[in-house]
Amino acid sequence: MKRYDPERGPDADDWLGVGEGERIELVESYHRRKRIRLPNARLHAGMHVIVENQLALVETVVVDTLARLQEEGLSRHDAVHAIASVLSEHLQHLLGGKVTGSDIERHKPYFDRLKTFTADDWWKLR
Repeated sequence: MKRYDPERGPDADDWLGVGEGERIELVESYHRRKRIRLPNARLHAGMHVIVENQLALVETVVVDTLARLQEEGLSRHDAVHAIASVLSEHLQHLLGGKVTGSDIERHKPYFDRLKTFTADDWWKLR
């Protein structure tokens, strides 16, 4: 895999066929090429990678959310950011000990929030 484009999304097999570090570099490279300035390019790329990993692994709720957000008018790139914003909030809750239980139980709030998250919710965050 030579390039990443969040508007097209990577082929799942190609994406999963490269290492995590290379995926992060591909995302960082895209943002550099587009001259998108970020306060923390590595963290931003890492969030892209997590969402793209979930899409490539066909995590149904994430796939459905991406499609729905695009139907609501977001570009694919913005939809990835929107999903990453929900993921970021969930990670903060996990790290803060606000979510406990088994893996399935701990991630249920993330998936439940994705099911109700809208393009309007994303625009309010921006």
